[in-house]
Order: sequence, then C-alpha cells, then structure tokens
Amino acid sequence: MKKFRKVLDGLTTSSPGGTIGSPSCGSAAGTPTAAPTPKEIDVQETLVSENFQLCKTVRHGFPYQPTALAFDPVQKLLAVGSRSGGVRILGRPGVDCFCQHESGAAVLQLQFLINEGALVTACADDTLHLWNLRQRRPAILHSLKFNRERITFCHLPFQSKWLYVGTERGNTHIVNIESFILSGYVIMWNKAIELSTKTHPGPVVHLSDSPKDEGKLLIGFESGTIVQWDLRVKKADFRIYYDEAIHSVGWHHEGKQFMCSHSDGSLTLWNLRNTTKPFQVTFPHGKIQKDGRKESCKPILKVEYKTSRSSEPFVIFSGGLSYDKAGRRPTLTIMHGKAITVLEMDYPIVEFMALCETPYNNEVQEPYAVVVLLEKDLIVVDLTQSNFPVFENPYPMDIHESPVTCTAYFAECPPDIIPILYSIGAKHKKTGYSQKEWPIGGGTWTLGSHTYPEIIITGHADGSIKFWDASAITLQMLYKLKTSKVFEKPKPGEGRAAELVEEDPFAVQMVSWCPQSRIFCVVGISAHIILYRFSKCDANTQIVSLEVRLQCESEDVISPSENENNPCFSEPGSHSPQPHHQHPASPGSGTLEGIKDSIPCLKVKDRVVRVPPGYQAELVIQLLWTDGEPPQQITSLDINSAYGLLAFGNCNGLAVVDYLQKTILLCMSTLDLYGTADPYQRLTRSPRRNRQSTSGLTELSDNQQSIDMERSKSPTSVHYPTSLHNDPRVLPEPVASLRASHYSPVFYLLDNVKGPGRKLSLPTDLKTDLDHVNGHCTSPTSQPCSAGKPRIPMGPEGSRLTRRGPGRPPFRKAQSAACMEISLPVSHTEESRENSFSRSRSSSVSSIDRDTKEAITTLQFGESYGRKSDALPTPCLWVGTSLGVVLLIPMSIPTNQEERMEESVTIGPSGMVLMLKGSVLRFGFLDCMGAHIQSPYEVWRDLNAPEDPDRPRRRKLVNFSPSSSQDACGEGHLAVVCSERQAKVFLMPSQSCLFVHNITESSFVLRADVVSVCNSVCLACFCANGHVMTLSLPSLRPLMDVNYLPLTDMRIARTFCFTNGGQALYLSSPTEIQRITYSQEMCDNLQEMLGELFTPIETPEAQNRGFLKGFFGGNAHTFDREELFGEAAAGKASRSLAQHIPGQAGLEGMKVAASGAVGDLARARIALDERGQRLGELEERTALMMTSAETFSKHAHELMLKCKDKKWYQF
Repeated sequence: MKKFRKVLDGLTTSSPGGTIGSPSCGSAAGTPTAAPTPKEIDVQETLVSENFQLCKTVRHGFPYQPTALAFDPVQKLLAVGSRSGGVRILGRPGVDCFCQHESGAAVLQLQFLINEGALVTACADDTLHLWNLRQRRPAILHSLKFNRERITFCHLPFQSKWLYVGTERGNTHIVNIESFILSGYVIMWNKAIELSTKTHPGPVVHLSDSPKDEGKLLIGFESGTIVQWDLRVKKADFRIYYDEAIHSVGWHHEGKQFMCSHSDGSLTLWNLRNTTKPFQVTFPHGKIQKDGRKESCKPILKVEYKTSRSSEPFVIFSGGLSYDKAGRRPTLTIMHGKAITVLEMDYPIVEFMALCETPYNNEVQEPYAVVVLLEKDLIVVDLTQSNFPVFENPYPMDIHESPVTCTAYFAECPPDIIPILYSIGAKHKKTGYSQKEWPIGGGTWTLGSHTYPEIIITGHADGSIKFWDASAITLQMLYKLKTSKVFEKPKPGEGRAAELVEEDPFAVQMVSWCPQSRIFCVVGISAHIILYRFSKCDANTQIVSLEVRLQCESEDVISPSENENNPCFSEPGSHSPQPHHQHPASPGSGTLEGIKDSIPCLKVKDRVVRVPPGYQAELVIQLLWTDGEPPQQITSLDINSAYGLLAFGNCNGLAVVDYLQKTILLCMSTLDLYGTADPYQRLTRSPRRNRQSTSGLTELSDNQQSIDMERSKSPTSVHYPTSLHNDPRVLPEPVASLRASHYSPVFYLLDNVKGPGRKLSLPTDLKTDLDHVNGHCTSPTSQPCSAGKPRIPMGPEGSRLTRRGPGRPPFRKAQSAACMEISLPVSHTEESRENSFSRSRSSSVSSIDRDTKEAITTLQFGESYGRKSDALPTPCLWVGTSLGVVLLIPMSIPTNQEERMEESVTIGPSGMVLMLKGSVLRFGFLDCMGAHIQSPYEVWRDLNAPEDPDRPRRRKLVNFSPSSSQDACGEGHLAVVCSERQAKVFLMPSQSCLFVHNITESSFVLRADVVSVCNSVCLACFCANGHVMTLSLPSLRPLMDVNYLPLTDMRIARTFCFTNGGQALYLSSPTEIQRITYSQEMCDNLQEMLGELFTPIETPEAQNRGFLKGFFGGNAHTFDREELFGEAAAGKASRSLAQHIPGQAGLEGMKVAASGAVGDLARARIALDERGQRLGELEERTALMMTSAETFSKHAHELMLKCKDKKWYQF
C-alpha cells in the first residue's frame, strides 16, 4: 500500500484544453498525507507549442581570436574572420551580422566583391565560400573545396569575376566567381621561375594586378622571389630574387613602383625600369650601432603604400622593431614624408588595412583612416589629422576588458532607468577621440516597432560591473561601477584574501538588481556582499560593514552557557542602525599560533569617502575566517526593497540581514532551519579534514593548456574531496530511495577543470545523511535565537567556542559550495575539460557521501503563507537547498516607516518542508488565475537629494499580495518550484502538490526561470545537455524542447540566463555575448529588427585618364579576362583538383539570390532614378531645340522681309 501511495503522489493532473480541473493532492514532505482537496482552480492557459521557436538573434562583443580583415570602400562595410570559422560584418551602429561556417575551420582571408553585396572567404580547410550579403541573414551561395593544394593567398581585382588563388605549392589558380568553377588557366610555379633555379620558391604570399596594366599579375613567393606574369602571353616579364623572405607587397598607384616588407625588418622599394636591385632599402627602426652594423629587427609583417594628392605618400606597416628592446608593445608605424609616428598597441596586431576614398587601384588613393585589428580589440586611426587620433568605437568591443564572470538580463525595465544611467555614465567617458564621424557607416538600420527597454549586466574578474542598454537588439554601455573602490588596496603578498584567492579577490560571483527601487547587490568571490543605492547627487559617506560568522564547525560543541560569548551574536547597545565597522586584524591574528580566526578576507575603507553620482555603496557584509579556514563562497542571494531585507546562504547555512537597521537578523546552519521537520535521517560525518583551494572562474579562454595548475587559483573554484561511497544496502530507506536523483546546481559550475586527470567535484545526488549532527556539526548559531533582537558580530577578540579535545580526531572543514563529487573521464584537451561536466555519469557516483553538506541554492522573498493555518499572506522567505528541500520562513515586519526603522523584524522558521528531486534552482509565484505575482518593492527615492520641507521623503511600497487579485478564487496562490530534475506546482496555503513534471532523467537543469511570453507565463529551462525547454504554467505541459547546443561548456553554464519576452543570452566565447529568442513572435519580427547589410549605391566612375596617359600607360582597358580564362580558351580544370559544392541558394548562385524582393526593388529604384534623369536631360534638350528653332524661324522671317521686294539683280 505504501508503494501504491507513492505512485499516486507522482501523478500529474491536467486537462487537454489547458483548463485545470480538480487536481490530486500530493505530499508536502515526500510522505503521502491525507491533505484536504483544494477548491477547483480554473486557469485558462493560452500558450501552445506554436508560440515557441528557438533561434539566434544577435551577437555582441569582439570577435574571439580574429584572423582576417576586409573592407568594402563603396558599401562601407567591414568584415572580421575568426579562428572558429565565424565572420562578423559591421556597418553603421545597429548593423552587426554574424555568420558561421559549418565546418568551423579558421578564416584565412576575406575578399569583398566591392559594391556587389557578396563576400568570399578562404578557410583553413582549403575551401572557398561565396556569401550573399543582399539579405539580412547572409547565406553561402557556392563553395569550392581544394583537394590537393592548400590555399595561402587570394586576390580579387575590382569589378572582376575572376579570383586569383595562390597555394602552398607555389601555383596560382583562377576561379570564376559567378559559377565558382576552376578555370583551366594555371600559373605553375616552375613556369613562373627560371629553369636554372634549383630551389622551390615557397608558398605564394602575395598576388596583385598591376595598376598600370590589368593583364600583368605580380606574384610574391615566401622565399623572396617576385615574378610579374603576363597573363596574355603566359610568360614572366621580370623576376626578382631577393635574399630576405617576403611578407607583403604594396603598389604605387601609377604602377611604376612597388614596396615589399621583409623578415629582417626592412622595406625595399622596386622600380620597374630596373629590377636587378631595389631602388631603395630602409630599416625604419634599425639604428646603426657603434661598430657600423645595423641592429637586427623583427619582421615587418605587412606594409601599405598609399598616395595622396595634397601630401607625401603614406607608408604604413606593422612590426619591424629592434630585438634588443624587450617588453615593447606591438606597434603600428605611419611614415608620412619625413615624419615617423609609432603607435603602440595594447595587444598584438592581427591585421590592418588603410581605408581609401577610391576603389580603383590606379588612382590616387587618398587614405583617410587605418583599421587595426588586434587580438582583443578593434581600433580605427584618423589619418587626416597630424596627431593621428583614434575614432570612438560605437560597437561594444570591450565586454571582455576584464573577463566576464557573471551575467544578468532584464527585459521590460522602467523606461526612465536607461536615460539616467546613460547620463551619469557619460560623465566618465574618455576624451581625445577624433571629432570626425565613424568611417564604417554601411548598411541601414531603423528602430523596430517591437522594442522595449532592456538592460544586460555583466560582472567581471576585476570587480567591475557594467550596465548595457540592450534595447532593439543593440548593445551600448551605459554605466560602469567598480566594486573594488569599497575596499582598501591589499598590499602585494600580504592581503588577507591571498590564501583564498591568489588573483582577482574582487571578482563578481553574482548580482541582484531591483530596477524599480534601483537597489543593487553584488556578491564577490572573497565571500563579501556589497549593497548599493542609486543617487543622482554626490555625497560624503561612511560605508557600514557587517561581519557574519557562517561556518559549520564539526568539532565545536555549543553549550547553553556559551550564549553570551557567541562570536556570531552579541547584543547591540540599541536598536538604532549603528555603523558596525571591521576590526583591523593582521593576517595572523586570531590565535597565538597565527591561525586566522574571525577576520574577513578584505578590509573595508573605514573613513568617510566622497562618492560620485550613480551607485553608492551603503553596506558591506563579509563572512569571517574560522579557525584558519577561509569562509565558504556565497551560493545564493535575494534582496527585497519593500521589506528592507537581504538574505544569503552558502553550504554552511543561511543569514538574513536588515539593511535598513544594519543588523543581522538570522544566522543559522541549514540543519537548524528544519527544527523538528527534518525529512532526512542524518549520519555522522566522516572524521576527515581538507583545506580549500581555489581555481578557475576568470579563465574564460579556450586554450589554457599551458597554464600551470598551481597558478590557476581563481575566484570560484574549489578543490573537491574524494567521496566516500556507502553501500546503499545499509542506508536508511528514505535516503536510499532518493539516490537516483543526481543534482548539480548552477553555483557548482564555476570551476574550470585544469590539468589532465584532475577530478572535478560536482553534486550528484541527495547524498547527505547527518543524523547526529547536533552533537558534532553544529553552527555557532544553532541555539535558539530570540526573535526581535538584532545581532552584530564581535571582533576577533571575542571569546572562542569550546576547542576540540586533545584526543578527538580533526573533522573536515566546510568544502566551499561544491562539497559533492562526480568522477569525470581523464581528458588532456581544454575542450574536453571545459565541456566535461555534461558527459554521462557513472553509476558509482550515486551513493550518499558522508561528507556532504546541505547548501542553500536559491532564495526568494515574497508574500506567501508560512503555515497551513495562515488565513492571510505575510512576508516570507522561500529557501531551496541542494538536497531538493524547500523551507518557508515567515517574517513579521513593521509596516509604519518610523516603526520599521526602530522596531526589529522577527523571523521564525516554521518548519514547513516541501520536497523535489535534485537541488532547488528557482521559485515563482502565480495567483489562482495563472497570472505572475511580482515581488513587492519600494519605489526609488534619492536619499542624497536636498530635503523638501513641504514634501518629506517617505517610503512608498508597491505590494503584489496574492489575496488582492483573488476575488473570484478566494484566498491562496500557486508556488512554482523548479529543481535540476523536476518542477512542481504547489497550492498555498494547503501545500498540496497540484502538478509535477520530471524535466530530465539523463541530464540536469542549469538555469530555470518563470518568464512572461505572449502575455502569459511559462517555465523556461536550460539543461546541461544543451536542451532548451519551456513548460506551461501551472499545468507544466511541455511546450518546447530543442536540442540547441550539442555540448554545453562551463562558460555557457555560468552565464546563461532567461528573461521576459522570450529572450535569453549566454557568453558564447570569452569576448562575445550571444542573444537568442524562444518566442515565435520575435522570430517573425526578427527580419524587421535586423539591419540591412547591402544598400544600392552607384559605383563611382573612374577618373578620366586623358589621352596621353591612356596612350603611354598601356592597354589596360583592352584586357579581356573572359577571353583568357574562359573554358573556350583555357579549357577545363582537373576534376580532382577542386570540388564544387552548391550553397543554400542553389545552383543559380548570385543571380538568383540577388533577384529577391530587396534586389528587385533596389534595381527598380535605380532604374527609375536613371530613367528620370534621362527624361530630365531629354526635356532640357527638347527645350533647347525649341528655342533654337524659334530663333532660326525669327531670323528666317527677318531675312524674308528684307529680301522680299528686291529684284534678282540687286542680290
């Protein structure tokens, strides 16, 4: 009978039409009880599976590991290729498109078909791709895979349909861009060089047609050989053999000279009249030493030789510095006449390109800017000003300025918050930028109709916080906050956080923000919390510091007589909010032996500081060291501005702080929260001790194999102990029955596994069994806490608890947030290490670990019913733990403003317990009509603004009580609880389980949230196996399940977050944020929101060369490539050499893709403009002819009158 009742307990009741009938009753604490049947709840669910579709929207940030650069001088578009096969196409602000090669091969080179709306990419897998840019989401039209040769260089002449492709073997092939078929015309390397040459010239590193004659192709080989090949007669005009290797070549626009950069740091200038030796050799950065020899210099990787009408030519190159100057940063050198300007860069230069006015290579180039692509930045230098300032970058390229450690996404924000943050952030912007307009202004973008205020918050490893305006799928930084300014600067090697975190002691672990009250809370890696209030005025303030001792000491026994000496609770002198500052303590303070005890990791500034407008720190809460052990990292946080309360927890317990009175209200171990309602039979803990070590939050890079394990200590990871697996046969039945429920809450995923063979500890099961905890592992606050007495900590001089007896073995100290373990396969690559947590798990990890602690995994304030007997909702704190337990803690909060500041808040754990499989991740509340209930909040008020005597500032609270909207359904509300394995909907206050849905059995949920979509609500989940799912509320019907990511890595796991409106985001690379949508409505409107890459623009006409230049300058305009390279003249290429692969747009390629609605409209518009122009010209000519005819008629009439009466002989 017991087994049958358990089966009934897991049943889900829902009706097909979305209307919930009389639900079945469930168990409150895992054991079936005869709960009274609740009233019938009638919720008409409107969401169906057709409302959901998953697709990517836009990618923000700097392209990760860039490799290539290209620019269209007519369309004003910039393309950046990356090592992972991605291509970012940038235009004016708002025009930002991301394309991805399916192969994932690195992009070697990019070539725009200038003003044609197409782009050619050459990838490391020796494949050429043609992209169509005449649509909002570019697609591949053709691909050409080389089978026997490796591509090294490509060149596409302006207004040509023939692409030159150089290979590693030294051969040059020619590809027809329209059909993407290889021509039979090939320039073999042995034909290009002289027969007497005994060595191979090396790969082709340069190809370009002569500005003087398009029929002459300049081929540069790596060894230093340069050949000018006459394409008509198929032979070399001249050959140059130089001793130094060639890296790049740049032509003078007249076609009479060209410049080469070499591996010895030299530049050579060659004149076509005499190619036996260079016309000029210069070492721009090589000085002559005392012995007369030149300094050895680094290679000049690229040079550009650009002419100007009004001044001397520009010679721009990268590299070439002397070797003896170690530690110098990468440089870009601009030689303009006799002036040499060296621009130092923050990162290595990947590629640069001069932007010129004309697309023709035989005209004066007139460079106006230089785009410099660095490893981690993109800058544009203004060449029109003598001091060469940089342009202010309108793209969000500095997301990774410090590694991103956490993200938060807020949609439908108050409309006034974005302008306020922008106005304050604008005061701190850098100056000295060029005053000219950003030169990359291609494409068109308009603000769509489906926009609303959105804000993205990123936390970083250096403790900084960035607020971004994410409205209308754009991204612009609003405001930057530095949390490290709250603390004193730690001395090198002496900081108290040195043993906890070697690097980045201020790294941000999580954030909590209330947009309505503008209260902002930051959790740092050094077990600290900072509370910020927003103000438009600057102020002089002294930051209040609270210290909390939240440590579970397994060897300490607390007796009732020690209440007075408890370091965590001491009676304040009064109930008024007094500032409680830290006690300064040296790293060795606490005991005579130098063991750290009762000291925080960081030192808060204890003086009055001047704070600018914006977010101003009001309160700092720090966890203390205990008996030489660092505090455990904070795993959960919630703040409520209406209540004036802040709650946080870790693997030791829970603390609640009144931030209005600056007092600690509650500080208890997780076990003590249960009281007599503990659902588990606990076993004693294993008598072992381990020290905590740290590694990995900030290292977001994918290629960290070379980093030593010992150096990798970082903000969030911990070293996990080896688990002690118990025989399930000896476990108590309630525990053994729960073993199959693996769990790994999100806060455990903050580790980067480093080094081959290291074991990553992750939570796997409901593995805690601590029965005799009261005698051995009791929190310092486990004695009864009298309600209504605010507590503050004593300093390190406070008396210690009872020490361990001389004969007692040392017990294990708390092991950070992830006290539980999962065995992973040994991996030797970074990818497998980073992605390892989502692999399959062995059955051996399902056992109960004696060393497991029950961590607080999620917290939520709200109006609810703390007890079944409650008739009215009261302020409550919902607590979720790593063992799938939900606790409710009711609170009594004074409502009057004066009473709220003087009287204390009373908190009393009710002992109410609900159970789920896996650690609890999220709470959500609905009324009985299915509408989402928001948490109450306080309306923002500026505490630093001048006081108005007529209108005193008072707290204005907005409360969403469940009973306020329950006229039809009576009292009560629905509570949605999601764990990493299942979701449940409970009816409050009866605590009956109405619906339950097992989300996954083979994986576990990483992120879950109750979000609004299409004027309704649903539960959105993201699993470790890459699945994104949505469930209806309250019936928990599956609406969408998409295998979005084939393998989830650690970075995605810790940065994935949902928001309202059917949107989500995650960090797709260490430098990029990927936004996605799971709403069908937004997918339908996405085309409207995206920018248009291609805009119809008239190609500028070539300058008139004049008769003499055309006569003496060669016959460039008579060169017909089709006649030379076509199949009729050159024949077909070998089929085994390259394979043609049709793209998504079909075999018709460019013509078919360009014949879409946009292309047709654009061409029709241009045709109409041309027709109108011709009609206007025709009208003018007609008017001139009419005027001329009238004049002729007038003169003829006058002549007739004059000659009318004359005789013939009078003429």
